[in-house]
Amino acid sequence: MDSIPHSGSLRIALLGTRGIPARYGGFETFAEELSTRLVERGHTVTVYCRDEHAEPAYRGVRLRHIPPIRHKYLETLVHTFVSTLDLMRRPQQVALYCNGANAIFTPLARMAGMPVALNVDGLERKRKKWNALARAWYLMSEALSTFCPTEIITDAVQIREYYRSHYGADSTFIPYGAPTGTVETDEVLRKLDLERRRYFLYVTRFEPENNPLMVRRAFERVETDLKLALIGDAPYAADYIRQVRDTSDPRVVLPGTVFGEGYHELQSHSFAYIHATEVGGTHPALIEAMGRGALVLYLMTPENHEVAGGAGLPFHNEAELTERIREVLRMTEDQRELLRAASLKRVQERYSWDAVTDAYEELFRRLLAQ
Repeated sequence: MDSIPHSGSLRIALLGTRGIPARYGGFETFAEELSTRLVERGHTVTVYCRDEHAEPAYRGVRLRHIPPIRHKYLETLVHTFVSTLDLMRRPQQVALYCNGANAIFTPLARMAGMPVALNVDGLERKRKKWNALARAWYLMSEALSTFCPTEIITDAVQIREYYRSHYGADSTFIPYGAPTGTVETDEVLRKLDLERRRYFLYVTRFEPENNPLMVRRAFERVETDLKLALIGDAPYAADYIRQVRDTSDPRVVLPGTVFGEGYHELQSHSFAYIHATEVGGTHPALIEAMGRGALVLYLMTPENHEVAGGAGLPFHNEAELTERIREVLRMTEDQRELLRAASLKRVQERYSWDAVTDAYEELFRRLLAQ
């Protein structure tokens, strides 16, 4: 591999996500935010993608399209494996893998002379959508993550402590980032028949451990003329999505996924944001809503509390969520604004995308120096 000075540009490959532009979830948003910022700093970044883009580059980031196999259990693994084989033929100076399930492929990149960082995310094996074999793979991958890559990255203190206590493995903690401040436009609100500060919002993949069904049921018990916007979808979860959508309550808005500016508008103008995930590390949608100054109600898990504790209102189950919704409706507007300001301040202090990019840039240089 080429040696570089401390201030020189880097050649970086990013694998393990669906690719960019972000059109799915947190890892894809992470890939877009980090890669575009690294390019702005003069680095060359290649992101491996499952969907083909009309152009060979996006916002200066090189896109490498590898067609996927559409399969619930194999899509991520097969795509990352084939992407790794392609990377070995055109090695970069450093590789960043996302998703702990891909740990087994990182030695191949190292064999090609590249130091490898692996962002393990949360404890994916706890997701209800996986069968016993998939959960066993994720459990095995946790162990592989401790020695297959050059460096482990965790984006939540709770996940860092898990790897330390269960495997004796240290990791580099780099949190997720989020933009701050509201957007002024509200075009998507008009399309969805929503009004500013007149709807509760939850944005998530419609999977059981994210509890959109629980959120809908808790809201439907509350007498209010505010609406609930449930934004999201999921591959391979048709039965559960059918249950989420099975409502006759006209206050519940279910438009599917919303990306880009419309997503930012929804976060900026909600009355309150509900976050109900059970599994994972730092959840991007939660931080992003807080960065828009949302009043947050969050399911009490160590990871969610790490992000929102002291700035949001926790709940433990469906009944408590119903009571929390009633509580924020009874509050004065001044009380609600204090909570919104606390959310924004917490993100400004802890979850800046520029600080996240600084940390990854420093990590890449350290790996090359080793």
